[in-house]
Amino acid sequence: MTNASRINSIFDRIEAGPLTPTWISVLPRERALAHAETEGPLKGLTFAVKDNIDVEGMPTTAACPDFAYRPEVSATVVRQLEESGAVLIGKTNMDQFATGLVGTRTPYGACSSVYNPAYISGGSSSGSAVAVAQGLVDFALGTDTAGSGRVPAAFNGLIGLKPTCGLLSTSGVVPACRTLDCVSIFSKTCATAAAVLAATRRFDPEDPFSRTSRPGEGAAPWLAAGDPFRFGVPAADQLEFFGDTGAAELYAQAVSRLEGLGGTKVEIDFSVFRSAAELLYSGPWVAERLAAIRKFVHHSSGAMDPVVRGIIQGGARFTAVDTFESQYRLKELCAEAEAAWAQMDVLFLPTTGTIYTHEEIAANPVQLNTNLGYYTNFVNLMDLAALAVPAGLRPNGLPFGVTFIGPAFSEEALLALGALFTGESATVPAPTGCVPVAVVGAHLSGQPLNWQLTTRGARLMRAAKTASGYRLYALPGTVPPKPGLVRDPEFSGPGIELEIWAVPTDRFGSFVAEVPAPLGIGTATLDDGQTVKCFICEPFAIPGATEITHFGGWRGYIRSLQTEALKW
Repeated sequence: MTNASRINSIFDRIEAGPLTPTWISVLPRERALAHAETEGPLKGLTFAVKDNIDVEGMPTTAACPDFAYRPEVSATVVRQLEESGAVLIGKTNMDQFATGLVGTRTPYGACSSVYNPAYISGGSSSGSAVAVAQGLVDFALGTDTAGSGRVPAAFNGLIGLKPTCGLLSTSGVVPACRTLDCVSIFSKTCATAAAVLAATRRFDPEDPFSRTSRPGEGAAPWLAAGDPFRFGVPAADQLEFFGDTGAAELYAQAVSRLEGLGGTKVEIDFSVFRSAAELLYSGPWVAERLAAIRKFVHHSSGAMDPVVRGIIQGGARFTAVDTFESQYRLKELCAEAEAAWAQMDVLFLPTTGTIYTHEEIAANPVQLNTNLGYYTNFVNLMDLAALAVPAGLRPNGLPFGVTFIGPAFSEEALLALGALFTGESATVPAPTGCVPVAVVGAHLSGQPLNWQLTTRGARLMRAAKTASGYRLYALPGTVPPKPGLVRDPEFSGPGIELEIWAVPTDRFGSFVAEVPAPLGIGTATLDDGQTVKCFICEPFAIPGATEITHFGGWRGYIRSLQTEALKW
């Protein structure tokens, strides 16, 4: 099927049913077809955007018709995607002004989980998730302030990527809490989410909140390591499933699955994260929602959803003093959380503790919405990245999801781990942020200088051997004793045993600075033909050194010395 034929098929499906509740508006078919042959890395993919994201010439409603306006320019992320070859189909339903995790606070009709129409879709990015789950688009953009890019993913069996705040531009996005908002990505695979992220993660000078990572930020040596990665889980008495035994069992199974994939479970104190989460709606960040649309609230509050109006108008009660005090408290909690992060590489949580019916939400809209944020509300406040992935079905057929959470700029690592968890690891690129370094002597595991690697957060990737054209020498007078690796293209030897360590990029320079002459860092060829940064020795140091190539490596040489010592 050609790209144009596929786009026509999508529009035929949309036009065959009611527009709402999934969509608020769709592009004219001809406008979408005009982009069908745009070349780029995303050519052949279709997408939708939440209706708080601007599309040139189309109304932006934020699910409030009286608020609607027609932008003259599309949001930066929309332009980036179209320039990359993706074809926009339309704009999707949402909780009004992105206020809610339920997907029911909208005049365009409440979306439902594609698994059971009696249950909510999750929000606020409800229509974006449903459009992907229904197969109407390949991916969709939402926004995430408190969990809106993750909860709908869990309720519709999808991948939900919540990037670091500022990584994707929010220029042309109606703000909810401007300091916490981010554009999120829904897809059916981690590979698609990774491709969309790659096309959109660029600094935007038009967005004052735009950020780029520094070298080493987001480095994940644990992901490439041969030793187990560590994933944090809440203490048993801090887990909350709100009576949903099916969800509790699926989470336990997910933990076991992650252990089977090489992870080591670490029980952490989740209370510090919960304390941060409680600041979001009980603290002055609610006032930021009011600041975003203050003029509209003042003049047209009667046009708003009653629950949304009550939440946003409640922001008026906070003072500047409240704001500063809450910021101080958040800083304290982030500092306290460092103790947990020292124990784990990622935090592994249920995306939500449970799922609710439309009837249950209607009867108790605020408290049940709060329950859905139990595992999500702290993430943006604490400047973290998150990836929601499917993790099975409850006995009643409803989906359950889990979320990987990591430090800022850890998206690539989370996507790679998520792909491993969902069984599609071969399609997602390995995370960046590390330099693989081969060590041959005193920096090997258990040797006296190994601490120079471990204290920099480096992790062992694997053991390996050099190609045949290398010799190894014991260097005289070095403290602690060290070998020197020298390349000899004319030599055909056994290869030298070594270890490859993943060193975070921002710590590689300080590591190299500690390497004393005659050693240095060069490039070595391994026995499989790959090349890697490696300790090498300058030739001037070889005269007077003892060749130990025949031992196969430094450890073999050390063992020979120990054996000789025992003889005496």
